[in-house]
Amino acid sequence: MKTAIIGLPMVGKTSLFTILTGVHHEARIGSTAARMGVAKVPDARLEELGRLFAPPKVTHATVEYVDMPAISKESLRDPGYVASLRVVDAFAQVLRLFADDTVPHEKGSLDPVRDLEDVETELILSDLVVVEKRLERLDKDRKKIKNPELDREFELLEKCKTALERDQPLRQLEIDADEEKRLRGFQFLSQKPMLYVLNLGEAEAGQLHEREREYREGPLAGRAHTAVTAVCGKIEAELAELPRAEQTDYLASYGLAESGLERLITATYSLLGLMSFLTAGEDECRAWTIPMHSSAVKAAGAIHSDFEKKFIRAEVVNWKSLVDLGGYAGVREKGLLRLEGKEYIVKDGDVLVIRHG
Repeated sequence: MKTAIIGLPMVGKTSLFTILTGVHHEARIGSTAARMGVAKVPDARLEELGRLFAPPKVTHATVEYVDMPAISKESLRDPGYVASLRVVDAFAQVLRLFADDTVPHEKGSLDPVRDLEDVETELILSDLVVVEKRLERLDKDRKKIKNPELDREFELLEKCKTALERDQPLRQLEIDADEEKRLRGFQFLSQKPMLYVLNLGEAEAGQLHEREREYREGPLAGRAHTAVTAVCGKIEAELAELPRAEQTDYLASYGLAESGLERLITATYSLLGLMSFLTAGEDECRAWTIPMHSSAVKAAGAIHSDFEKKFIRAEVVNWKSLVDLGGYAGVREKGLLRLEGKEYIVKDGDVLVIRHG
């Protein structure tokens, strides 16, 4: 899963991306120069399993981030830039709340809700152009041939057009599974899940949770397929320079239990509807990323396509039971290692041993 970090100029998105992924090199997404990097999904369960089994490798799940050039009316007129945005799965829009006289805001003042709406409007207008062009084409085709599929697509895009003309992003449109499938190929920008990242100043570093809640229950309330998290870029930059052993004390000095970037990664994971199951043993402990509500056979496929094709069964145990009882022998003795078939729905934190042909 790929998440694009977007925002207006001078909001701190590139600094956050660098701290998040540690990447300093440029790559290309489509025809657009962008910075790409991978961040580990924090997982205390995996760390505990690693301590229990002491394998040579402990492998975290990851989220891929793309730091896109600043968004603007001009950039969204560039077909290459828009095409680059279309191929990502979600957006993380950085909203500037920090005041700094040495870093001027392009609008002349701080107003994160205004900035949010400005970017949303540009995404909506970009989608509206696509919808209107397709409707024009469909109208001509429907006059030439009778095809109920064309009629259904026309009705659906008319529904989208109405929403967009009312400044409603398509992620807020109520559609069924069939309609969602029909729209998927368009890769509409305003349909993508959106994580709002509040970038606070150092003076508010101890109030991340409060500011997050204020926006979640206030101006960002009721927006479907969105989430909000808060970070302090300055604190995160300082935290990244510290040895890991000192980071907990540094966060505690601001009254924080975890870094803002840990919450950002976790929020991205949740927004995309993802979860982790685990594999654990003396060779490796690893977290695997799958969509929520995935079956055991699909989880097996995440490890290796052959495991999905030749799946026989999965041995399943909760990670906590495995840790508390000291390993597989302990959970077997207590009868907590269950045999499950193809249709079993994997739960977040399940440890799986896949049996295959």
